[in-house]
Amino acid sequence: MDSIDRQILLHLQQDGRLTNVEVAKRVGLTPPSCLRRVKRLEEAGVIAGYRAVIDPEAMGRGLEVLVDIEIYAQDRKTIEEFEATLASYDEVIELRRMYGSPHYFVRIAIADNTAYEAFVMDKLTGHPAVQRLESRLTMKTIKSSF
Repeated sequence: MDSIDRQILLHLQQDGRLTNVEVAKRVGLTPPSCLRRVKRLEEAGVIAGYRAVIDPEAMGRGLEVLVDIEIYAQDRKTIEEFEATLASYDEVIELRRMYGSPHYFVRIAIADNTAYEAFVMDKLTGHPAVQRLESRLTMKTIKSSF
C-alpha cells in the first residue's frame, strides 16, 4: 500500500458515495487506474465494505448506553452462547470481548430510559451467565467513526 492508496482510502472513508471519477480526480489518477486500485484494496480486505450511517435518533434509538459486563462462566460453550445471545439483540450495536475485567463492553442504542430498564431486566440481568453489569449513559457523542 502506497501513499496514493492511503489517499483513496481517506476519501472513501470520508464519503463512501464518491464516484470513481471523483476519487480519481482527487488523488490525481485516471479513472481506470483508480478503479483498479480500489478493486485491489477490496480484494485484499483493506476495504471491508460500504454502508450507510444512520442517525439513531431518527430510528427511535436516541439513548446510547455503554455497558460493562462480567460473567460467571469460563467454559467455551457458555461463553459462545452468551455472545450469540447478546449479538442477536437489535439494541446491541457493538459487542466486544475484553482482556481482563470487565469481560465485555457493549454499546446499546435504545429509545429511552424506560426501554433501557426493560432491556436490562428482561435480557441482561435475566441471563444466567451475567455476574455484574455497569451502565454508563452517554451525555453527548463528540466523535464517532460509525
